Amino acid sequence: MIPSSAFVGLPPALADSVVQTKHFFQALDNFAKVFAIRPGERVLMLTDQLLDTRVVDAVVGLAKARGAQVRVYTEPNSRVTEVPEPVKGLLEQADFVVSTWFCSIEDPFCIAMRKQGQRWVKITYFRNLDLLHTPQARFPSEIVGALCRATAGRYPKGEDFDLHFTDARGTDFRIGFTPETRDTMLSSNRWRGVTTAEEPGCYVHYLPTHGPNLWDRTAVRNDHAVKTPMSGVIYPQWAVGFARPFEERIAVRFEGEYVSAVEGNSEEAKILRDMLVGGRMIEGGGCGFNPKAPRHTIYPAGSNAPGALHFGIDLAKPNDYIRRVLPDWEEPPVHMDLVCLDATVTAGRNTLIDQGFLCALRDPEVVAIAARYGDPVELLEAGVD
Repeated sequence: MIPSSAFVGLPPALADSVVQTKHFFQALDNFAKVFAIRPGERVLMLTDQLLDTRVVDAVVGLAKARGAQVRVYTEPNSRVTEVPEPVKGLLEQADFVVSTWFCSIEDPFCIAMRKQGQRWVKITYFRNLDLLHTPQARFPSEIVGALCRATAGRYPKGEDFDLHFTDARGTDFRIGFTPETRDTMLSSNRWRGVTTAEEPGCYVHYLPTHGPNLWDRTAVRNDHAVKTPMSGVIYPQWAVGFARPFEERIAVRFEGEYVSAVEGNSEEAKILRDMLVGGRMIEGGGCGFNPKAPRHTIYPAGSNAPGALHFGIDLAKPNDYIRRVLPDWEEPPVHMDLVCLDATVTAGRNTLIDQGFLCALRDPEVVAIAARYGDPVELLEAGVD
């Protein structure tokens, strides 16, 4: 038998000495664009003790190079569910915030500060400086923004419609939109394709990979008292905190925004049943938009590959399984992300995702923008499965 090592059908990877420096400077340019700190600004970093201190140094160095002032406030971990009282005064003085904290997106105090024009960068996906050497770090953030815009353009205008999720396992889940909720959600900087922290009140992710969500509570202006019509069943392939995809078809059923039942006989189904029943959907289809993000890496909050989805559920009570297997998770044990890598998603009559493939990858505007940076097929689809 001929050993598999004897077959050579693809070229070897280029040596680091040939590509490492140019790749690194591409990533540095993305970094500098996203962290749009201005001269004289007051920058506040909300960090945790598990964050690579070189990440803090990188932001501080950039801020100093631009004549900005930086303060750093550190908590024991990033699982901060609300802004501590001693920090509110520091936040009120800041122009620009860089945060690892879980509460960054939904805490009413943070939302109020952004309404006043404060600019935020969330660094869930930049906890280690070595990530600057990854393909997703150097992927042009402008293309990520174009993919978001092209996907937003597929949401019907001026009419009621359902966002409908299906897959081969049996998922059949709907979220209802009105013209108002559609326009409200898609007005955010990320849905408009702005991936840098330049606009007053912006909230962006770095690395530029995560979201925006196909539905979340921004559609109702983050008012938790407003109920969004949704119902159906999701058969997740996987979930954060589980070592591998599920072998059993596990059904997670919803009545409105809340999990009403989890069906299945496996150990994973039992764990999810104890965890999820009574929990509330807060992210209905968190979508990846960076073509170089690894598809089958779902930690810490779902895959960020284009068309990969996560469904974020806030739990009715803290979960001991999460405490055991994810003691240092960036999110608290009152949240869980279910993952689907092969879903089809339609908005009314328009298809957003076809069996895990983000349709916007072939949008003419996206392809034209990608062509400025290289071969658009390689940039947008190489490695996309």
